[in-house]
Amino acid sequence: MERLLLLLICFLFLSQPNNCSSSLSFNSSTPLSHSHQSSALLHFRNSFSVRDFDKICDFYSHPPKNSWKMGTDCCGWDGVTCDTMTGHVIAVDLSCSHLQGPIHPNSTLFSLRHLQRLNLAYNEFYPSAISSKFGGFANMTHLNLSGSSFAGNFPSEISHLSKLVSLDLSLNAGMRFETPSLKRLVQNLTHLTELVLNDVNMSSVSPNSFMNLSSSLTSLGLFYCGLKGRFPDNIFHLPNLQILRVDYNHNLTGSLPTYNWSTPLESLYLSGTEFPINLPYLISNLKSLKELYLSGCNFIGSSNPTFLSNLSQITSLDLSNNNFGGQFPWSLLNFEVLTFLDLSQNNFIGQLPEVTTNLTQIFSSNNSSNSQLVNMIPSNLEVLDLSNNLFNGTIPSWVYTIPSLRYLCLDSNQFTGHIGDFQHNSLVTLLLDNNNLSGPLPLSISKLVSLRYLSVSFNNLSGNVESKIFFKLENLQSLEMSNNPLLSLTSFTFATNILPKIISLYLSSSNITEIPHFLQTAEYIEELDLSNNQIKGNIPKWFLEVGKDSLSYLNLSYNSLTSVGHLPWKNLEYLDFRSNLLQGPLPVPPLGISFFSVSRNNITGQISSSFCNLGSIVYLDLSYNHLSNMIPPCFRNFSDNLIDLDLQNNNLNGTLPMKFAKGCRLRSLKLNGNQFEGSLPQSLVCCRKLEVLDFGKNKIKSTFPRWLETLPELRVLILRSNYFHGALGNPKTKSPFPNLRIIDLSQNEFHGHLPTNLFKYLKAMMNASVNKGKLKYMGDDYYQDSVTVAMKGFFIELVKIQSLFTTIDFSNNNFKGEIPKTIGELRSLKGLNFSHNNLSGHVPPSLGNLTNLEWLDLSSTSSQVKFLYS
Repeated sequence: MERLLLLLICFLFLSQPNNCSSSLSFNSSTPLSHSHQSSALLHFRNSFSVRDFDKICDFYSHPPKNSWKMGTDCCGWDGVTCDTMTGHVIAVDLSCSHLQGPIHPNSTLFSLRHLQRLNLAYNEFYPSAISSKFGGFANMTHLNLSGSSFAGNFPSEISHLSKLVSLDLSLNAGMRFETPSLKRLVQNLTHLTELVLNDVNMSSVSPNSFMNLSSSLTSLGLFYCGLKGRFPDNIFHLPNLQILRVDYNHNLTGSLPTYNWSTPLESLYLSGTEFPINLPYLISNLKSLKELYLSGCNFIGSSNPTFLSNLSQITSLDLSNNNFGGQFPWSLLNFEVLTFLDLSQNNFIGQLPEVTTNLTQIFSSNNSSNSQLVNMIPSNLEVLDLSNNLFNGTIPSWVYTIPSLRYLCLDSNQFTGHIGDFQHNSLVTLLLDNNNLSGPLPLSISKLVSLRYLSVSFNNLSGNVESKIFFKLENLQSLEMSNNPLLSLTSFTFATNILPKIISLYLSSSNITEIPHFLQTAEYIEELDLSNNQIKGNIPKWFLEVGKDSLSYLNLSYNSLTSVGHLPWKNLEYLDFRSNLLQGPLPVPPLGISFFSVSRNNITGQISSSFCNLGSIVYLDLSYNHLSNMIPPCFRNFSDNLIDLDLQNNNLNGTLPMKFAKGCRLRSLKLNGNQFEGSLPQSLVCCRKLEVLDFGKNKIKSTFPRWLETLPELRVLILRSNYFHGALGNPKTKSPFPNLRIIDLSQNEFHGHLPTNLFKYLKAMMNASVNKGKLKYMGDDYYQDSVTVAMKGFFIELVKIQSLFTTIDFSNNNFKGEIPKTIGELRSLKGLNFSHNNLSGHVPPSLGNLTNLEWLDLSSTSSQVKFLYS
């Protein structure tokens, strides 16, 4: 979540000119104003509540509005500009003022009829729509309402502001444009030079609505608007257009000019669209081009960057997420002008270039170094993102010396060596996680006073992390140091009065023994991961006061905690206490929880009826405890949202109260290892997404639930060790169990012949080549399925289930007759167990087709079962 926020902020602030510090900020002048204007402005600002903290605005500093005081001349206030002749207020800038609340139609703001410039960007005016009263500012030339949570339909009255030169409504995802209102805006606003509608809902708008845009337009922003269809060709030929953003409209296509493309275009954003792009042609023909953003694009021709001839005019280049490979041609870049470079999510290899001033060495064909050579440090570079590639070697020293660098993302590569010493303090984001870096965390990080994001997780760092590194990092919001087994955090853990603005803290697998003490003052904490450490005993009482209103993610799994008590975090959505030593009654999570796990503890008692109030629960895991009594009847209400329910290996009893409704989202239901009686709820047929069903080791007494064969996604069916009885019979549907991979009916009382007509339909067990390659496991990002199978005479728990793992276990029943020949068609089978039955006849030769079979158990079937020998 924090990474997505980081990318959004980096992308929208650094790659477009329209942020809180843009040209819509105004210098104050000091003529005398009319007194009612001061009153109107104060009344307007005071009609809102004020937020203490803002993630986006706090990335940039903004002048405070402390000068806004009753009895003073508003023309001298911060963000207010008055006409030097008349004293009328003509410009107001309240961007990033942390205002919160709706703008009412009768607001005193609308009494300022002489306004020409208004900037209300990056506040929170939800839940209001943009009032039609904005259309009454007849002299308005610049209007910026971006990032302020406006919703509803775009008011056509704004189209009456015929003098508008600049209109920015971006980052109001709840605002909707319809084709008629957009056409009216395009038709009426003939003086527009800047139109920014990024992240505004245009999913029902025809791209042709932009056909008649003003020829004076210099900047058009349509990022992530839901546009689809063909973009009008004439936009690319607008005579004054310098900035064009249509990126991340995933179903938008069109044709870039292929000849006679004479344009002053300097910034072009086509990321995440379907435009066919010939990269060498694009770069060679756009003579004025400086900024090019082509992440996740549809390239044609020889468009791998290794084939490019010249990138010398480019200042910003984004080629991320394109599956490019080979060595990137660093020498084609102009390091003197480069400010933004994103090559992430590709397969680039090799080392980063070395800097040398020896031109002979650069052009020498006898250079034996594995790295390329360039002739200068990119001293103007602000963003360098090389994450998720195959770069290797050490990080060259010049990376640490770039004075303007704000975002350095080298994560998920194969870099080795030590982290160098940082020479400047400009960095805002430093991501070095998922590499092979070693050595200590350098003390020079302490000088990065602007740093907000720091991640060094999943490396081989060692030594002591000194708490003094963090004393001056007062702006740090996200810190990740997980999985560095040789790193000692003792000094850091016991430090106090550090990281006052921390929002996200990940210290998993860090050998810490206590909850970090500095969290006592972490009033903004939202995400906390202290899993897989050595934290023992009771949770300290002071920790129950941390983040009571802010904490949404808490992971304390795989520790040695013994008691948690009352859970006070009212906004908590994710809570993981699995694999601790918790004792006593089952803790009840907050009402808004979506993931809750206390599996593998020593919790006793019954499941409280308070769980019935968890209307948002999606993943619930209470397995491997000592819970007893019956499941509360209200559990049937969970079926609307619940995806995974795991109550296995407790002492629960009674009949199953669940009644699953149509539209059930359940994916995994595991109730094995309890004392449940009765029969399976037939309403499970409503759960069309069900993949795992495990009722093993209970007291279910019923015939085989043949209705399960209609479930299209069922992959695992375990009914082992119950009192199921009767013959399995023939399937009742044309394609029974189409995705079944694991079926275990062992240790029941089934009789009759083995189900030949069932085996021949088990398609997911037939193709041995399906899912080969990269290992895939059942489950999702939040929950991994596990299952216990009988394998070579032993019960083995598979903590993760490979999607290609297939077994059949019908052992310990009363089946009779021959082993069906159709078993030989199930070529994906890893295990087959028909032992302890009353089978007869010969083992069919078709079993020789089971080349993936790892174990076969036909023991104690009958003396009449024989192998044929040739």
